[in-house]
Amino acid sequence: MKKTIINDLNTAQRADVLLASAYPEYSRAALAKLFDMEQITKSDVTIKAGDRIQPGVAIDADVSEILKKADVIELPIVYEDANVIVINKPAGIISHARGRYWDEASVASFVRDRVSGLYGERAGIVHRLDRATSGVMVCAKNSETVAFMQKQFSSRNVYKTYIAIVQKDVEPEAGIIDVPLARNPKNPKTFRPDPSGKEAKTEYKVVKSGETYSTLQLHPLTGRTHQLRVHLQYIKHPIVGDELYGGEPADRLYLHAASLEITLPGGERTVFTAPVPPEFTTKL
Repeated sequence: MKKTIINDLNTAQRADVLLASAYPEYSRAALAKLFDMEQITKSDVTIKAGDRIQPGVAIDADVSEILKKADVIELPIVYEDANVIVINKPAGIISHARGRYWDEASVASFVRDRVSGLYGERAGIVHRLDRATSGVMVCAKNSETVAFMQKQFSSRNVYKTYIAIVQKDVEPEAGIIDVPLARNPKNPKTFRPDPSGKEAKTEYKVVKSGETYSTLQLHPLTGRTHQLRVHLQYIKHPIVGDELYGGEPADRLYLHAASLEITLPGGERTVFTAPVPPEFTTKL
């Protein structure tokens, strides 16, 4: 699918900025691939992302590559109505395509396949779970519902419960981990405790304890990336299977989003649940 994009501003714009303004439904990472694949041209000549496009000048974009359909997948549905679809995301499925995984089947592609009129790699995504984390994930069927529900996450008006299996016996058996987090400059894909970082709080309670493993119930009071994983590493009880943050190797990351309490567009305060996977029981 080709599209002509004209710089209608009075100043020059970078080509990648102009492209992003024409395709807000796609991430910068996905659009950047079009430059790498030489799908962006000016007067039939390939251009680069940083090229300056003067006022009134047009560029041509062929976005066919990022519109390639991901494989169709089926995901367990917890609840569905006219505005939302809630799924029990299996471990190993990404929330939405990005970077080198831009054409991989995801929760977003599952929602796109079920709901007409949704476009873009993040279609219907209200919040995210890490690829390795399983459990409850609420998605929206229209942009109004996305905005309505995302506002609840940003204002911390949702209540999330996770179950994790961690290494060793945890003492004390309940508490709040209040440790700010920031991106790790030595490994930008990870995060670390940092007094100057963003506020991060996690409430925990031991459900079952043992010398080798303990089961914890976790309530993130803030919503930082990798928050639960970093906080549990910080208290020296990393999640089993979380090798990125010091956990012992395992067949999966033993972190599951067990429930999510949120207000639906109709005003109903609702709790959605996803049963803990059987491997959590056999691990103990």
